[in-house]
Parts: sequence; C-alpha cells; structure tokens
Amino acid sequence: MVEVLAVRLLAPYQGVSLETFTAIIGVILAGISLGAWMGGREADRRDPTTLLGPLLVGGGVSTALAPLVVDIAGPALSTDAASAVLVSVLSFLVPSALLAAVPPVVVKIRLASLDDTGSVVGSYSAIGTAGAIFGTFVAGFYLIGVFPTRPTVVAVGLTMGAVGAVMWTTRLVWKTIAVLLVGTIGVSVTLSASPCDHDTKYHCATVEVDPARESGRFLILDRLWNSYVDLEDPSYLRFRYIRLMADVIDVHSPSGSLEVLSIGGGGFTMPGHLASDRPGTRNIVLEIDPDLIGIGRSELALQSDVEVRVGDARIGVLDVSDDSIDVVVGDAYSGRSVPWHLTTVEYAREIERVLKPEGVYTINVIDRDARRFVRAGALTLTQVFSNVVLFAPPGYLSGDSGGNFVIVASQSPIDAVEIESRLRSRGSDEIGLQGADLTAFVADSFVLRDDFAPVDQVLGR
Repeated sequence: MVEVLAVRLLAPYQGVSLETFTAIIGVILAGISLGAWMGGREADRRDPTTLLGPLLVGGGVSTALAPLVVDIAGPALSTDAASAVLVSVLSFLVPSALLAAVPPVVVKIRLASLDDTGSVVGSYSAIGTAGAIFGTFVAGFYLIGVFPTRPTVVAVGLTMGAVGAVMWTTRLVWKTIAVLLVGTIGVSVTLSASPCDHDTKYHCATVEVDPARESGRFLILDRLWNSYVDLEDPSYLRFRYIRLMADVIDVHSPSGSLEVLSIGGGGFTMPGHLASDRPGTRNIVLEIDPDLIGIGRSELALQSDVEVRVGDARIGVLDVSDDSIDVVVGDAYSGRSVPWHLTTVEYAREIERVLKPEGVYTINVIDRDARRFVRAGALTLTQVFSNVVLFAPPGYLSGDSGGNFVIVASQSPIDAVEIESRLRSRGSDEIGLQGADLTAFVADSFVLRDDFAPVDQVLGR
C-alpha cells in the first residue's frame, strides 16, 4: 500500500513518469533488502518477540511522516532522475526497511524446529504475498479514488504504529500512552498543508486567480501551469501555443461550425474558445481524470454542451467514427510527463482514421535542450500524414531555449505562410518548418512506435 501511495505523494514534485515509478520501486526494493538482512540478523541475536512492536511502531511512524518529508524535500529538488531517487530515499527507505525487517522476525518466532522450516517459510511467504496483493488492489483501485492521499498514508502508518505499540508494551497504561502518542503524530501530519486544492485520482490540482485579470484562472497540475481560462471571455487565449493552435484552425477551416476532438481536457480552454468563436461546434473531449470535469464545471466555466468522455485517449479514440472529425487537438500532459502511448505511429494512424480527408491534427509538444522528443514526434507524424509543419520560436528550434512547440499534420495542404502572417500581425516570431527544412531538423531522429517509445528518457526537462 505504501509503495502504491508513494507515487501519488511524489507526483506534485516529480510528475507521474517512468523515472518516478523507477525511483520509488528501486528505493523500496533497496529498503526491503536492507530490512530483511537486518531483521534476520537481529532475530538471531535476541528474543524475536521483543522486536515486533518496535519495528511496527517505527515503520508506522516513519510512514506517517513520509508526506511531510516529501513536502519539505520535493520543492527543493529538481525533476531529474537523481532527484526522484533522492526524495524517495529520504521519504521511503526507512519505512520500507523497518517493515521488511518484520518477516524474518515472524519466521524466527514461528520456527519451533528445523523440521518445520519448509512449512513455516512457505506459509509466511504465501500469506505475506496475499496481503501484498490485497494492499496493492485496495490502494490502487479504491483508496486513491475515494480518499485524499496524505490522510490515507497517515492512516496506514497510524494503524501499523498502534498495533506495534500494543505488542511492544505489557501494561495497559503504557499501551494507552503509546497508542495516543502514535495517534498524535498521525493527526499532526494529517493536518499538515497539502500543496493541492484538489487531490484528484491523477493530479495535484490547484486553481489560481490571475492577479492581472480578475476573470482569469490558472489551472496548475503537479506544480505546472496546465491551462488558462477567462471566465468572462473565452476568446481570450493567454498561452502562446493555444493562440497558435487557434490560428491553425482558423486558417485551415476558415468559417463555420466544426467537429472537434480534444485529446486531454485540462482546463478545457480550446473547447470553450471554439464553442464561443464557432457557434454550433461539437466538442468531444477525451480526458482520463474525472475530477478535472468537476473542477472545470465549478471553477473554469466548462459548458454543459461539451461532451467529455472519461477514459484513456488511446482507448477512447477507438470509439470515434471514421472520417468524422474536422480538427483533433492534442494536448495531453501529466505534469512534466507525456503519455507515451499517445505519441506513437500506431496512435497517429488512429488519429488519421477519424479525421476527414481535409481534417487537421494540431499537437502541443513541450521540449528543450537537445529537442529529441519533438524531433521524434515530428518524424513519427511524417510516416502517417502527407503534410507536417512544426511551429516554434527560433530559439526553440536552435536549442538555445525551449517550451511549447506546435506540430500540425494533415493529408491536405497546410498554409504555413498564412499562419505565419497571423503570428507576425500580433508580434509573434514562430517559424513554420516544413518540407526540406523539417527533414533536416528531424534527420537524426527516430520513429516512436508502440514497442519503442522512450519518451521519458528523451524528454528535455
């Protein structure tokens, strides 16, 4: 349970990426290894019945304190792999080591004779594994979706600590004092401030008022600006890449209502803009986090006529009819990470399937430094679409800086000149790479496929 919940604690600071999962799993395995060795050694050196209580109390208290440690260390560290490992070590190495010391102690207590070694070790392994399966399923399928993460972690720690306190002491008065002590620690940690307004199933979400615009709202997911919505003026698009996407749509489909499919909802900025700008437009949004819908309805002016389908976009796109969509807007991010299965050539073929012959696919891609991800993404789309244009400021293309790139793909021609003209009219300096220029930009890259899409590894942070 602690291992599953640990991912949610780290997400606001490290994102939900392969690196985060790898760091947590590796550190907890290290703790299990260390704890099993130390527990077995101590069980041979002293009366094992005296060890269970202290181990459970220590494991419970350190588990209950883990959210506080994460909230202190998380903001001070970077988002690279080393930082993910470090914050995992600080938060979860001690709890996993203390709890992993329990099994060899229990085996030592139960092992009355060497003749019983097989049955004792085998029964403990079977029961312990069944408990691990139960805890994993309960935490992953139920607790995360029903309760806030921090109180859940504290409750798990409190339960272990209370049981350990009862086992540790012999007199009722000391049992009561020990249980109250563990409970006080648990309550104090539970009441510690969470960095989130909303602890959703997938995100740490916060809505902030724009100090420069009273009706403006920022949606922050896992400490990053995800979306901006003006509650009174849906046509106001603050983020540069959103304005660029709107220009692409206007140039490619100059007038009339549209059939639009959005991959990722976030703050539902584009559906709101198109509903206002193009009356009669049908917006279908594929969003994996159901809690964002509630936040959108209550705080971000998400209209009831926007059709939001909850679920993974890779699965959801299969239910969209062939040749039925004018515009697909791709903007699916989980904090700093990209759902890799929404970047592959196989997925691009599904997008091409649902688009009308003259339809257009416009995607937000965040990258920097070596720009390995955006180059791989653009090359991947050229395998499916006849026309691909990559828009970005000159500094992004040269690698001097980074941020939001926009890739546009279609089977019909893309008027990059007119799009650039619109950008220049409002002082933007984005350049549209296509043809030979785009080929040169992606020349040493690779195609993202379902069996090889190392997105987290190549993504510039």
